[in-house]
Amino acid sequence: MAFQLACAEAELSEDTPHRVVLDGVAVTLVRTEGEVYAINDVCSHANVSLSEGEVEDCAIECWLHGSRFDLRTGRPSGPPANVPVPVYPVKIEADNVYVDLNQES
Repeated sequence: MAFQLACAEAELSEDTPHRVVLDGVAVTLVRTEGEVYAINDVCSHANVSLSEGEVEDCAIECWLHGSRFDLRTGRPSGPPANVPVPVYPVKIEADNVYVDLNQES
């Protein structure tokens, strides 16, 4: 498996999480600071959807308990979460967003 079509680039609004499901994996896409990021949609602390959270300073905040995850690395910035969330490579071609689930970092 390699890069998969996730959505049209036009579907992404700045700093607004967008949830997609690829091969049964929920992924949150975020356009922020001139880049598009793909992060696993499930908070590692409370098992809830990150796509319902807020984006600020290249991080997404879980709506339930406030855990913040860096969109570039998936690492939490502090409690209550202490386990990173997988992030995935993104490429944009012909105005479409593609994500590779096999190369999580």
